[in-house]
Amino acid sequence: MTFSRRIFIKNAGLGLLALGLPPAFVLRAAQGEEKNRGKILVVVFQRGGMDGLNAVIPFREKGYYSLRPSIAIAEPASGDERAVDLDGFYALHPALAPLKGLFDQGRLAIIHAAGSPDNTRSHFDAQDYMEIGTPGVKNTPDGWLNRCLARGHQDLTPFRAVALTSRLPRILAGSTPALTMTAAEEFRLRNESFAAALQRLYATAQDPFLQQGSRSLFDGMEVMKQVAASVPSATGGYPAGRFGGSLREISRLIKANVGLEIAFAEIEGWDTHANQGGASGIMANRLKELAEGLSAFYRDLGDRMEDVVLITLSEFGRTVRENGNRGTDHGHANVMFVLGGRVKGGIVYGRWPGLEPEVLYEGRDLDLTTDFRAVCGEILSRHMGQKNLSKVFPGYKFPSRPPGLIA
Repeated sequence: MTFSRRIFIKNAGLGLLALGLPPAFVLRAAQGEEKNRGKILVVVFQRGGMDGLNAVIPFREKGYYSLRPSIAIAEPASGDERAVDLDGFYALHPALAPLKGLFDQGRLAIIHAAGSPDNTRSHFDAQDYMEIGTPGVKNTPDGWLNRCLARGHQDLTPFRAVALTSRLPRILAGSTPALTMTAAEEFRLRNESFAAALQRLYATAQDPFLQQGSRSLFDGMEVMKQVAASVPSATGGYPAGRFGGSLREISRLIKANVGLEIAFAEIEGWDTHANQGGASGIMANRLKELAEGLSAFYRDLGDRMEDVVLITLSEFGRTVRENGNRGTDHGHANVMFVLGGRVKGGIVYGRWPGLEPEVLYEGRDLDLTTDFRAVCGEILSRHMGQKNLSKVFPGYKFPSRPPGLIA
């Protein structure tokens, strides 16, 4: 079977045009125009279901210690194995100590007993519901971050939405283009000869749509080449591994003024059914990585953090009672962190439901008192200027008073 030049151009174009790159963005990025320094939302997904009760500890609750005899974190006091007091009722896990300064400075807010109201204990379903923004409704075709982007702008940078992941996450899937990448240096065609040949083929294409797509693709590659050359990657502070690297690259894109509006990163390893540990162990290691990453990101951005809000999500929490393997099973409500320049931090938000047996969700879990959509909706509205939240979170009735996280 012969493979004609025309078929090659058109089929290649389908993939390249998925980037949706307009030709004017290169000049704007190079000039670093102020309009490219807009508000930015960064979403960090903690895949696996974090144990919120051991991340932000209600140390005044007697039930916390009686239900967790081997994994509970000791009350605040001197020593590396002790919880870090926040307000006399809540305390941070010692591995989250790097976040204490941000909390005290009013830049970090915490929402307890928060999450998705759906009662599934399936990782796949719970993550899907949280990413599409319609808990309990499976047939929603796109992610809520993608719906947030669909605001009718013209002539926009292709770097509006970037996921630092190997594949496009469900939360960004939809009609508005979004990119996936690992680093500025990787946003290129590795075979230079092939790239040159592809560029020549597109240059002779008769279809103006394909011509524009090819110009946009190679312009985008040129911008990322400039970013790689002119905006050095931060050398210290970030934890080793994929999560730290993702936050480092997001910071780089923000400082490069490429028009980033939404960025997504993820950190795995929160499914702690066995040997979860207390002040040290499996979960403590994940919390340390999270805290070091968030604090390094804040320091790296400096005054640019005034334009940024970062929010964490995890599909569900863990059971209040530890299991027979010194771990915790899939639960319900959890903890969210919100970090940024306009965040009204230094507060643990959300109504605390208690840990008494009669108030536990289904007799085993922390009950949910704050829907994650209320938190995300306020950030989209007050920080990102989203005017129609009903399109972002269809079917959700927002509370009459928002949580009050954003100044």
